[in-house]
Amino acid sequence: MRTFLAILLGLVGCALLLSLGVWQVKRMAWKQEILTQIETRIGERPQAVPQSPDPARDRYLPVEVSGTLGARELHVLVSTRELGAGYRIIAPLLGSDGRTLLADLGWTATASKDTPRPRGPVTITGNLHWPQEIDGFTPEPQIDDNIWFARDVPRMAAALGAEPVLVIARSFEGTDPGTVPLPVTTAGIPNDHLSYALTWFSLAAIWAGMTGLLLWRIHRRAI
Repeated sequence: MRTFLAILLGLVGCALLLSLGVWQVKRMAWKQEILTQIETRIGERPQAVPQSPDPARDRYLPVEVSGTLGARELHVLVSTRELGAGYRIIAPLLGSDGRTLLADLGWTATASKDTPRPRGPVTITGNLHWPQEIDGFTPEPQIDDNIWFARDVPRMAAALGAEPVLVIARSFEGTDPGTVPLPVTTAGIPNDHLSYALTWFSLAAIWAGMTGLLLWRIHRRAI
């Protein structure tokens, strides 16, 4: 009876752990497909900004827009592995079509936060994005010091009198604002399902080993 229960427990435990590992392998393939679709869309031919962009339908849409950068800026605290600590510069882009959009001009060093930037005509090639960076731990922006801790598109649009549409610059033509573009990539979208799968498979192997050890001990006692 004890042998039967040990075998049953071992089989059920291994089956459960192996099923979780297989599920993570399937999730990994699903996530990779999504990442491939996003990368393909990011690299498509730029087009004009739609009249009524939709955050779900038009996320990552490649666009090209011309206009003049407004004088006001919002500064979002950021740190990158390559560039270090600094600020993303968010400015209103006064389009030649009469629309005012938000433009993410990229990174500038902390010491250059308040350095005046050129404001001549510019054509920005980039991607539409509505970053989901706000959670319960995100501090409120320090309005007086012009320091933001996340790209809150609706709130930033209200502050700058623009549409809640963010163009993240990939390149500039005409006036160079003197920033380093931080273009949209899939680098920030995690795909950790392989490590999760290996964890579950490892636990299944450990469970099988422990079951074998238990059966051996039961057999030894029965002798």
